[in-house]
Amino acid sequence: MFKFEPASWIPYRDKEVLDRVRAIKREDLDKHPNPDFKIRIVSDPTSIWVADIFTRIRQSDIEDKKLVMVLPNPAPVFYETVAELINTYKVNCRNVYTFALDEWADQDGNVAPDSYPASFNRSFIKSFYGNISPELRMPRENCVAPTTENINHYSQLITECGDGGADITYTGPGWAGHVAFVDPDTPEFACNNLEEFMKMGSRIVTLHPLTIAQNSLHGVFGSSGDIASVPPRAATIGPADMVRAKERIEIHSLSYPGTPSSWQRMISRLSLHAPPTPQISTSILQLLPTTVYVSEALAIDIEVFERVGY
Repeated sequence: MFKFEPASWIPYRDKEVLDRVRAIKREDLDKHPNPDFKIRIVSDPTSIWVADIFTRIRQSDIEDKKLVMVLPNPAPVFYETVAELINTYKVNCRNVYTFALDEWADQDGNVAPDSYPASFNRSFIKSFYGNISPELRMPRENCVAPTTENINHYSQLITECGDGGADITYTGPGWAGHVAFVDPDTPEFACNNLEEFMKMGSRIVTLHPLTIAQNSLHGVFGSSGDIASVPPRAATIGPADMVRAKERIEIHSLSYPGTPSSWQRMISRLSLHAPPTPQISTSILQLLPTTVYVSEALAIDIEVFERVGY
C-alpha cells in the first residue's frame, strides 16, 4: 500500500477519523448518536431553506412577534424568491430583524462597505430588502451587518435583539470546515479547549488559504480561481452566537451542475461525524439541537472516479 501523511497545512489531519468518515455510505450518513442533531438527506435543501425563511417571516406577521434571523450571503436567487413570496402573499415584515453571518475585511481589519461589489451585505440588501414592496418591508435599520464600528460588539447586538440569542441561524460548511468565517488555525480564534471555543464571539479573522481558494470559485470573484482577488480577512460571528441561538439549520448542497465534483462532500462528512473540534468549527453543531439538510448529490459514496477529471 502507498501510505502518506496529509499535507501539514490541512486543518484536520486525524487519519483514523478521515478514513472512517470517508467510508460512510449514503444509507448510514443520516445516523447520529445525538437524537437532537438531525440529518436529513433530501433532493433540494435550498428549497427547504427558502420555505423555512418565508414560513417564519409569515408567522411573525400573523403572531405580531419579533423574529431575529442570522443569514448567510451571497444567495441572491434564494432571497429574491423569498421576497417574491412575501409580496405575493402580502406578508408584513415589520417584526423581522436580520443579521449577516459575516463580511469581507482588508489586511488591516477594515470591514468592506456596501459599495464593494463583492460585499455580502450589498448582495443581501439588493436581493432581499430591495425586492420587498416598500409597504411590507422591515425598517432598513432592522437589517444589520458587521462593520468596522460594530464588529467588536456584534455578538452582543444579536444577543440583545434576540433576547438571549437569535431565533434561527442558517449556515453551511466551508471547505476548511468553517461556520461563517470561523476558520481553523486562525490566530483570532486560538483557544485551549472546545468549551472555551464555544464561548467566543464576533471578531475580525485572518482567513485560511482553503477559504480563499473556495471563494475564488464564487461568481462574485469571477468563478475563475482568482485567489488574489479574495480579501485576506473577514468580520464574522463567533461560535457563541451559534450556541445561543434558539434554533439552527445547516445546508450541505454545494456541487458543480453536470459533474460529480464537490469540494463540500468530504467536509460535510467531517462536519457531521468527526468528533467536535475547533479545527472543524461547524462540527460543534453536533452538540446542539440542529437540523442539517444534505443534498443527494453530496450524500453519494466517496469512491474513485477513475474516468473523471476535474
